[in-house]
Amino acid sequence: MSEAPIFIHHYKINQDKSFDSPAAIEKPEPDSLLWQHINLGLPGAITWLQESSNIDTVIFESLTAEETRPRSFTTKNGLLVVLRGVNNNPGNDPEDMVSIRLWIERNRVLSTRNRAMLAVNDIVKSIEAGEPPLTSGEFLTRLVNQLADRIGDFVNSIEDDMSTAEDGLESSEPSQLRATLGTLRRQIASVRRFLAPQRDALDRLNHVDSDILSSRDKQRLREESDRISRYLEDLDLARERAIVLQEAFLSQLAQQQNTRMYVLSVVAAVFLPLTFVTGLLGMNVGGLPGTNNPNGFLIATIIMTCAALGLCLIFLWKKWL
Repeated sequence: MSEAPIFIHHYKINQDKSFDSPAAIEKPEPDSLLWQHINLGLPGAITWLQESSNIDTVIFESLTAEETRPRSFTTKNGLLVVLRGVNNNPGNDPEDMVSIRLWIERNRVLSTRNRAMLAVNDIVKSIEAGEPPLTSGEFLTRLVNQLADRIGDFVNSIEDDMSTAEDGLESSEPSQLRATLGTLRRQIASVRRFLAPQRDALDRLNHVDSDILSSRDKQRLREESDRISRYLEDLDLARERAIVLQEAFLSQLAQQQNTRMYVLSVVAAVFLPLTFVTGLLGMNVGGLPGTNNPNGFLIATIIMTCAALGLCLIFLWKKWL
């Protein structure tokens, strides 16, 4: 790899599919593809981009921006493409999508990043396995394909988690199900936020008037754009499923609460007249019936029991029980 600390990957790929990892900074050559991948967090990266990369100010600002959304545009010298991929780095949330910025010329690809992206590692493996991209257009299509593959895996995991949540609607703990639905909806919203502009960026590349992208490259980008559109539709469906599941969950909670309130209401209705009788007989005044009768308590108990049974029979007749 390059001795210059700013380069994470630095390859010169020849037309015979051989490659070099040059120790010194080289300029693009007509019969080769130069790929320079830069970590913006390393010392000297910003300075090199500004002074030695031979890019204009607008491209420099786009390659070094802190916050980016997927987009693409063309200039007379090349293409600027900003893409996002799911975050597969250990300890990170997949929906916290990682950005990669690319400045693409006919014989050079200059890419920058702040966080690692596994799709870039896939391209490195293909280069070192003897199957490198031979043109900058092919490099772009491979990168987009790898990003889409991992986005597809993430969308499939969202759908699997949604199916699991639907199956566990009756058996899951309310707090656990509520947390699961909240997480799924947050993940869907986070990923969808970047997928829609990424699809638009790929669509825009299909219409660029540049010899950097061949007709085959544009066809592959069109296919990847269609695939992103399908993923967006799948996420929209998953979001609707989450909303329906949340409504079913809230309805289930309301039904449980209504059942408990109904039981409490029946119990209160049964004991209300009994409480009245016991309160009346408990008055500490003269003249209460049965105070001098040894069977007074038994008689009062029988009356209250009959009253309770009578109320239960009335509830059964009314079909309230």
